[in-house]
Amino acid sequence: MAAGGPSRSERKAAERVRRLREEQQRERLRQVSRILRKAAAERSAEEGRLLAESEDLVTELQGRSRRREGLKRRQQEVCDDPEELRRKVRELAGAVRSAKYLVVYTGAGISTAASIPDYRGPNGVWTLLQKGRSVRAADLSEAEPTLTHMSIARLHEQKLVQHVVSQNCDGLHLRSGLPRTAISELHGNMYIEVCTACTPNREYVRVFDVTERTALHRHQTGRACHKCGAQLRDTIVHFGERGTLGQPLNWEAATQAASKADTILCLGSSLKVLKKYPRLWCMTKPPSRRPKLYIVNLQWTPKDDWAALKLHGKCDDVMQLLMDELGLEIPPYSRWQDPIFSLATPLRAGEEGSHTRKSLCRSREEPPPGDRGAPLSSAPVLGGWFGRGCTKRTKRKKVT
Repeated sequence: MAAGGPSRSERKAAERVRRLREEQQRERLRQVSRILRKAAAERSAEEGRLLAESEDLVTELQGRSRRREGLKRRQQEVCDDPEELRRKVRELAGAVRSAKYLVVYTGAGISTAASIPDYRGPNGVWTLLQKGRSVRAADLSEAEPTLTHMSIARLHEQKLVQHVVSQNCDGLHLRSGLPRTAISELHGNMYIEVCTACTPNREYVRVFDVTERTALHRHQTGRACHKCGAQLRDTIVHFGERGTLGQPLNWEAATQAASKADTILCLGSSLKVLKKYPRLWCMTKPPSRRPKLYIVNLQWTPKDDWAALKLHGKCDDVMQLLMDELGLEIPPYSRWQDPIFSLATPLRAGEEGSHTRKSLCRSREEPPPGDRGAPLSSAPVLGGWFGRGCTKRTKRKKVT
């Protein structure tokens, strides 16, 4: 051995010994794993001795197996039977009636009925990507507010819901007629681009998806502010980013609503992202003073143990039952009354080629009586949703 340490040949020999031991350990692990997959009655005496000599490996492999099974159970979708679901909805209706300040948290699960994929369901975006499968791009211009979106808007109109905090970027809460002041779109809105050079920031609502050219840490949309000429940016908050825009994120209102809430209703969210926002859960308060939590989701969520009630059902089914229990009509969605068309800023001359995404169009259905032939600018804004044409409930499949 050299004075400064082991020689080169000694280091190589030591490395060969280390690699040999690692390979032997891996082979032992494979052997033990194969034996454990057998029924105890099918194991030979030699295999039994190997398990007895490998107690640490057996413990490790059994722990891995339990974790895998637990993860599988959490990913499974569970449905309450119809009678159990109705019983739970009656309890939820009582909580809605008695709540002094009810806040609704929504996730991708409320938009699956609009053919927008969720993230962690069996066919969700993240689920498919983790399986190495491709994800088909959805045409969001065809998406419309669901029964759940319209129910939430009616509950807010009836002052039973005070605020909505959403993870969704699809803009369907806005299009349902929910006032801008009552929504916090924490991850942005695909129909809104802003000029951050103007003070306050200048918003541009569009009738097309403004995110065509944007991505993580790259937010410029390719269009310019009509007032100052600065580049516009989208409002989307990607994974790994921190949302800093005032609107449409509206974090200030979300935080205030959470602090006032005595009841929180979570609809269609795995809560794996929302749980990371302590401000939304009043974690600085003692448990006895935190809001009562009600969760509607088919899968496990990390907040299940905190919930006063967990309802395993599809959001539209639960909301249909809830609105029936509350005796409230669900207004039908109509493109002729969609607020986005009156809020939208038209493109300027020369900007028509700035995107290739399909624009929302009102011509898919006939206008309601009295609106036939009305110009786009005459569409009712936000609060005009619940008047004419909203007395007949939309036909939806009920839970049986």
